[in-house]
Amino acid sequence: MGNLPQISEAEYEVMKLVWKYAPINTNEITERLTQTTTWSPKTIQTLIKRLVNKGALSYEKQGRVFVYTPMVRENEYICQESNSFLNRYYDGDITAMLSAYIENDQLSETEIDTLRSLLSRRSQKGGD
Repeated sequence: MGNLPQISEAEYEVMKLVWKYAPINTNEITERLTQTTTWSPKTIQTLIKRLVNKGALSYEKQGRVFVYTPMVRENEYICQESNSFLNRYYDGDITAMLSAYIENDQLSETEIDTLRSLLSRRSQKGGD
């Protein structure tokens, strides 16, 4: 995983749409985001332009329309952000993070059961 671009919260909203619907054109992005945000079409176009400049999106002109595809894979970006959060707030200690969530009742029983299942599968594989 290379060094991925820094993406703001607003830019991330655009990226989520592109990851889900790529290839997607400007009009489709704008239509979807104006339904879920208070952003103007101009704001959305600015966010798209920033993402292109950062190398997170590429585009192709098809007639009079620009069609966008991601240059960053969603799972790589999420992994990078998760690691950044973990390092920043918990000195890279995932046990400390999970303890904080559990002690503050921020995990449901279903989430805890899911974690147990993941850990169980991992130990059955002979993981470290």
